[in-house]
Amino acid sequence: MIKKRSLGASGLSCLAIGLGCAPLSGVYGTTDDEDAIRVVRHALDRGIDYFDTAFMYGHGHNEALLGRAFADGRRNGAIIATKFGQYFPPKGVQRPDGLPDYAPLTDCRPETVIRSAEVSLQRLKISEIDLYYAHRVDPKVPIEDTVGAMKRLVEQGKVRALGLSEASPASIRSAHAVHPIAAVQMELSLLYHADAIEVRKTTSELGISLVAYSPLARGLLTGTVNVTDEIKDARGRLPAFSKENIAKNLSYVERVVQIARENDCSPAQLALAWVLAQGDDVIAIPGTRNMARIDENLGALDVRLNSLEVAQLTAVVPSSGAAGERYPPYQMADLKH
Repeated sequence: MIKKRSLGASGLSCLAIGLGCAPLSGVYGTTDDEDAIRVVRHALDRGIDYFDTAFMYGHGHNEALLGRAFADGRRNGAIIATKFGQYFPPKGVQRPDGLPDYAPLTDCRPETVIRSAEVSLQRLKISEIDLYYAHRVDPKVPIEDTVGAMKRLVEQGKVRALGLSEASPASIRSAHAVHPIAAVQMELSLLYHADAIEVRKTTSELGISLVAYSPLARGLLTGTVNVTDEIKDARGRLPAFSKENIAKNLSYVERVVQIARENDCSPAQLALAWVLAQGDDVIAIPGTRNMARIDENLGALDVRLNSLEVAQLTAVVPSSGAAGERYPPYQMADLKH
């Protein structure tokens, strides 16, 4: 029997590999709702019991999709995690900061926290959100005020546990003092791990789980991206996929491919096994639109890495990380709070 991993001290636990649902709402290209529902249900059938969504994924579309997928009693105890506070402005609206309309905005005011939860509950067709995250820390709002509103939702029975996404150690400590934080989401992969490992020093001390999003570096670590590929989806705006950086990053991936071959597993399985080897308090949520990828990702649970192998993989990429920042400059600024 596969041991589950706890989500902080919330009493919630789940498989070490969950499903990041953002790709099911057009983040990486056109999607079909019926196909997406089949992917979610396949994940359920294979034992995945943590599903990560957010209002920002399709402006509520992703939450509504999960609501449909879990209809008719199919949910079977699976944890639903959703996020509030980050959104895209309406297309065509001129922003006062001069940034493009695909640059996200943040609003974590207490009234937004409460209103967002009510709408998410309706879209998800549930009476209680298992894990409710602030998608980003809002520098305009004291974190104590944001988490205070989240705490009221727990007291009202509308939320079971609280989380933060891309929060600084100082914000995590301040939030945890208001109400126990069960999980912090951070980008964590072989290509990008310095920020998450730094944050994990704090989460481990406080007994908070770390949920690793983009553990396959948005597909780079699957070994299926080529330097000649034309990236037409949202990844094309990320520095890691730029013409200046992609060749260097794929050189790192090629080494991962070689080591995976030596370990008789796929590059994705090896990369996920490395993430999970960071500690029993780490949960990975790779996203996919493909049922076969779900099966492949779950195979990472059978890949066992010793400390020397973990160190060998860590050394594949410089300690400073892959070529290019994790996000464009206008989004990197949101990760410092």
